[in-house]
Amino acid sequence: MNGEPMRLLTRGAALAGALVLGLGVGAPAQAAPLVTLDKGHVDVVDVEYADGGFELHIHHETQGELDPAETLLRVLPKAKTTVPDDPAYAFLGAAGRPVWILPQVEDPDLLFAGLSTEELEAGVFAGDQVAVTLCGVSGPGKLSVFTTDAVGSPSVVFNSRDGLPDTTTLSAGTHKHVNWAFTAAGTYRVTFHVSARLSANNQVITSEPTTVTFKVLNS
Repeated sequence: MNGEPMRLLTRGAALAGALVLGLGVGAPAQAAPLVTLDKGHVDVVDVEYADGGFELHIHHETQGELDPAETLLRVLPKAKTTVPDDPAYAFLGAAGRPVWILPQVEDPDLLFAGLSTEELEAGVFAGDQVAVTLCGVSGPGKLSVFTTDAVGSPSVVFNSRDGLPDTTTLSAGTHKHVNWAFTAAGTYRVTFHVSARLSANNQVITSEPTTVTFKVLNS
């Protein structure tokens, strides 16, 4: 007789445990699914100023504003080319070596990637200037970000090959397209922050570091 109540208690505890698991109480939180982008116009660094501070997002022409922590930018195999045999491009590595480039001129089969301060109003920051800093790159190769002029001459914006941080300055309310060059296939975690001096009180404000993930595909 004494064993029956114990068995009932055991069954009750097991049932309660199953209900708890079924309801998800105490279960680990599931990571949000990644939004994967490999084509279209995208702002890799989209700067917003709100409530006295900066926020950095990714902005895509059709997907809208995205959390960098939940977004993967894919560099498709079509981006693969070789370093030009031109001393001006030595910052990319040895001539003839493979390099994957997202170009500053739109290619409908690749990401058209840039930097944006379009959401920032004029007059908020001293000189309407905002500093965008590449403060870290983790990956199998090097990352260079550069522009090319009408005759193809490059100007380096960021280059992890010769050390970081690197900083460029953008005017508030503008947009800039650049070339993104990766020297090896694989996954890169690229970290930025932005800073500016407020016109109202001369205070310098700086964003939290924000990491963007690229996946460079060889095939």
